Amino acid sequence: MKKVIIINGPNLNLTGKREEDVYGDKSFDNFYEEKLLIYAENNNLDLEYFQSNHEGAIIDKIHGCIAVKEYIIINPGALTHYSYAVHDALVACKIPAIEVHMSNIFSRESWRKNSVISPAVMGIISGFGLSGYMLALQFISKS
Repeated sequence: MKKVIIINGPNLNLTGKREEDVYGDKSFDNFYEEKLLIYAENNNLDLEYFQSNHEGAIIDKIHGCIAVKEYIIINPGALTHYSYAVHDALVACKIPAIEVHMSNIFSRESWRKNSVISPAVMGIISGFGLSGYMLALQFISKS
């Protein structure tokens, strides 16, 4: 059984309640319970979810994945654009990671187009809403 964690960053606890035109009207928690957990169970994945609005808590969680998790799916939220500390934690842990963004960060404000996280991950899924998490799980399950 592959051990996978989804880590969501700042403000992603408000998915379904904020900027619905950008992030959609479904909460991440409902999608996780109704879609992701079921997919994981049916595809031999041990799935955990963590969300924090605090950079240090996210870094601590990444550190805690060492020798425990086999894959990380991370949506760092706004930390994507400036958190070298999250980048460094991903590099240090040496766990294959996939960066997910619900919106297409490349079609939004110019400051959102740069990810300091991307060099530390194996790939990026951007612009497919909550389905981006499912795409990441599907990739992992087939790996």
